Amino acid sequence: MSDDVLVECKGVVKSFPGVWEHLILDRIDFDVRAREVHGLLGENGAGKTVLANIMSGFYTLTSGQIIVRGENVRFRSPADAIRHGICMVHQEFTLAPALTVLENLAITLRKTNPLRYPLKAVEKKARSLTERYGIKVDLHRPVEQLSMGERQRVEILKTLLMEPNVLILDEPTSVLTREEVEELFKLIHAMKEAGKGIVFITHRIEEIMAVADRVTVLRLGKKMGTFQVSETSREQLLKLMIGELPVISYERERKAAGRVVLKVEELVVEGDDGRIAVNGVSFTVCEGEIVGIAGISGNGQSELVEAITGTRRVKSGRVFFEGEDVTNRGVRKIVDLGIRHIPEDRRSTGVVEQMNTAENIVLRVYREKPFSSFGLINKKQVESLAREVVEKLNVLTPDLWSTEVRILSGGNIQRLILGRELWRMPRLVVAFHPTYGLDYKALKQTHNLFMEMRAKGTAFLLISEDIEEIFLLSDRILVMSEGRVVGEMDREKATVEAVGLLMTGMGASGDHSRT
Repeated sequence: MSDDVLVECKGVVKSFPGVWEHLILDRIDFDVRAREVHGLLGENGAGKTVLANIMSGFYTLTSGQIIVRGENVRFRSPADAIRHGICMVHQEFTLAPALTVLENLAITLRKTNPLRYPLKAVEKKARSLTERYGIKVDLHRPVEQLSMGERQRVEILKTLLMEPNVLILDEPTSVLTREEVEELFKLIHAMKEAGKGIVFITHRIEEIMAVADRVTVLRLGKKMGTFQVSETSREQLLKLMIGELPVISYERERKAAGRVVLKVEELVVEGDDGRIAVNGVSFTVCEGEIVGIAGISGNGQSELVEAITGTRRVKSGRVFFEGEDVTNRGVRKIVDLGIRHIPEDRRSTGVVEQMNTAENIVLRVYREKPFSSFGLINKKQVESLAREVVEKLNVLTPDLWSTEVRILSGGNIQRLILGRELWRMPRLVVAFHPTYGLDYKALKQTHNLFMEMRAKGTAFLLISEDIEEIFLLSDRILVMSEGRVVGEMDREKATVEAVGLLMTGMGASGDHSRT
């Protein structure tokens, strides 16, 4: 083994008894070198996170070897991996929502040494890192008050405190804005220059081309090859990752605005800390229209969506659905009216993790005929719907009734949520990061489904920090900053530069007119 190899996996096999074949790792060879970013590329269910969990001690391998700096090791817990200098930033957050950022950091460090890290010492160390790497986060704010993007920064900071030699980043850009991704890449480069090895897990080829030195492609648990990024191409990687490239067009008819489905008037909503998070927001969404809301995380998007979908009370202003005032009417009323919600945090608010796949799919409709009658569930009808959703969205699950959703990958949970919310052709869909964690094929499938539903009259409110997704799907674009809508424009007349400036507070503040 070369002196610069920090960690090496040899012939790694991982099987889960009773779980579908796609998640078995089949004799994987993989290594991480000092002063290098090694990309791990593949679709949902390819085995990327399973391999990362083995390297970081969350899973034990079935067979094969892990070698750390020449020593054959067997990790029985994440603490074992940390002691060998390997840390992982998970795609699904592992923070305690009720605690502050600082308290979460302290818990992490105290797991390794409960006496060495009082809060003041943790704060001093954390501030040193935030200043060094430009990580913007309020250490004294409760995590439950942070946006998803802000929570991602905390996860990265938490791992940096462990001073790893090898840092594994599992889909780290999923909830980051373009500017935040650029900052993350700068941080990765700085760590690489300091001699660390970085494993960068993604299904986005553009990110591999931008940040990685080498790339290993996994497909259905098998290694398709390892390449120098400078010596490969996007086309080659895409073919190895997914096989044939699906051709899907997003061409759309330009049509006159239909009937107003959602109307928001001067909405004011408080955040968890009592401060105004949404400040006088007004807009409409018409049938057969996709209205995209762009903005950096933490600028009121979460509170706006929660107010519209009934999970947060409105302080003032009104929300109308097809002319009916639904302000503060509650989640059940919103659901019964036919509004569907793809939530920001799929695990905590999108599914019930302890319930099985079939039960999660009928969460919206289990009280209705034919899925139940006189309080009794019709298992045959439930299974029929569940199988339809699973097959249409390609949700990888070993069994509809015996598999708890908690064991599914994040991308497969996202597919389940999409299928559950969209199967009945709703009048309005409020979609927050709808393609978060999806691989290329699933992302294209979701976009195509949105466009088909749009053509049939469904209205969409799309909230995303992915500007490309906003431009690709939206008919109109709104930009939120500091709780306000600071710009509105038709997609044809909008530019990425103009939207980006408004998102960062550098555009014309308060301009609500169409350009």
